[in-house]
Amino acid sequence: MDQKRMLLAIAISVAIILGFQLLLPHPAPQPKPEPAVTHAVTGAPGTAPGPATGPATLGTGQPAPAPAAGPKVAIDAPRLLGSISLTGASLDHLVLRDYHETIKRNSALVTLLRPAGTAKPYYIQFGWSAAPGETVKLPDSSTLWTSSGGTLSPSHPVTLTWDNGQGLVFSIGLKVDADYMFTVTQSVRNSGAAPVTLYPWSRISRDYTPQVLGTYLLHEGFTGVMDGTLKEMTYAGSKNHAKGKTDGVALSLDTTGGWDGITDKYWLTALIPDQKAPVLAQYRYEGPAANGASGAGAKGVSYQALFLAKNPQTVAPGASAATVGHVFAGAKVVALLDHYQSTLHIPYFDKAVDFGWFYFITKPFFLALDWLNTLLGNFGLAIILFTFCLKLLFFPLANYSYRSMSKMKLLGPKMKALRDVYGDDPQVLQRETMALYKAEGVNPASGCLPMLIQIPIFFSLYKVLYVTIEMRHAPFYGWIHDLSAEDPTNVFNLFGLLPVHPGLLLPLLHLGALPLIMGATSWLQQKMNPPPPDPTQAKVMQFMPVLMMFMLARFPAGLVLYWTTNNLLTMLQQWWIMRSTRLTATRVPARS
Repeated sequence: MDQKRMLLAIAISVAIILGFQLLLPHPAPQPKPEPAVTHAVTGAPGTAPGPATGPATLGTGQPAPAPAAGPKVAIDAPRLLGSISLTGASLDHLVLRDYHETIKRNSALVTLLRPAGTAKPYYIQFGWSAAPGETVKLPDSSTLWTSSGGTLSPSHPVTLTWDNGQGLVFSIGLKVDADYMFTVTQSVRNSGAAPVTLYPWSRISRDYTPQVLGTYLLHEGFTGVMDGTLKEMTYAGSKNHAKGKTDGVALSLDTTGGWDGITDKYWLTALIPDQKAPVLAQYRYEGPAANGASGAGAKGVSYQALFLAKNPQTVAPGASAATVGHVFAGAKVVALLDHYQSTLHIPYFDKAVDFGWFYFITKPFFLALDWLNTLLGNFGLAIILFTFCLKLLFFPLANYSYRSMSKMKLLGPKMKALRDVYGDDPQVLQRETMALYKAEGVNPASGCLPMLIQIPIFFSLYKVLYVTIEMRHAPFYGWIHDLSAEDPTNVFNLFGLLPVHPGLLLPLLHLGALPLIMGATSWLQQKMNPPPPDPTQAKVMQFMPVLMMFMLARFPAGLVLYWTTNNLLTMLQQWWIMRSTRLTATRVPARS
């Protein structure tokens, strides 16, 4: 039984570490660079709805030249800086004021949106589609809009207008709040002699294939909630689903309200229609694989998330019609997403953060850490206090386990005596050993309980450290400047004294100061546990702290800090239990 228990403990430990090694980010191989797409719109995110299927059918985008440098409307908000191109009314330049590319404060600010025609075009468009059979001059990406004037800011909304010269005046009213939410009002005024029927739409276009981290721990690509269900799709998945289709549609769903968009690890662009309006939501891929080999040279690649109104707007002569939606473009701050979810009634907007299958654990863990950070002013201190709270929560279970382990350590002489007597008869030795356990009230499997508890805690904390922007560039003290990244120091270059970084050449040669401390605490904790009866097992177990130390060296420093704190608290708990067990053993005669 001892041997099985020990082998089980080893197997669990190795499985945990190797499993998380597989989850570590490994950049996916990037496809061959493709030319930037020149998709734009002439009245719709594709051709107008066909007469048979109505607004549920969207055709391929119509090509248009990339907008040249022209008049812009500046955006100046507390957390955003950018501009809207008046050529095509495209929200195509957005910089996040609060976030830098690296931990250096003088590094460049994060740029989220870029215009068509640049190296990485990523932009948002709004427009209208005409009803089947109607010929209406609609705005497209070459249309030059007129601004009401001034800079778009929380205190100064802006309205863009365009007169089609045939009795229709199109308007796009734009407001921005103090964070990352735009309110967009699309309206049409009809001064002509005949009614007109239109379908308003909005679209996010990313006209290049971004580099993704390539890990199962994180989703990057299309994301959204339609009819209360989260719908995610990777860039490669959209390409596969659109294969062979002329319209490039990878996913198409009718929904009332909801939201959809494109997510990166920390950033999100999302379209949020009127939550009471029925709409068609689509994820689309346009490129060679979807549109055929003939389009490979001209079309390039484009990933699009869009909404199209299901109910048309019929605008009578002398009347107007309007629809109001929202656009989120910024950092996935959990408290902010929760706020928008509550105030704008956006369903499951917090799921833009990939908390994963263990959402019911990972989000509460994050909320606890975030609250402790506001209390202590440092996420590292929050992790330490959080670990202490977890220890208190699981104290009864761990207490039972460690007491049983302490009793087993005290049984060492009796176990040795049994092996000396019955060593040649394994079956009898097993029977007598179990009888001894029963007589002394010892559960040999209890030592695995603390390790089993660690599995969901370890995974959930790793997820929180990895996916939440609040942890990005969060410093601790000393040499730890980013708890979401690995310890930057390395013992193999004498912690920076040598002008080399061997970990860049061979990952096993990366071993920072914090993992070394963690390894030392793991070794000390192991010394407090009862040694395996078998000498071979004992030697194998001696290498476990070393294995753990090297494995965890490439994990986020915050996770290693948690493990180290947990080791220290465990040793303190074990010392107290072992001391009390010894005192009890000296006062109470041993059972025969």
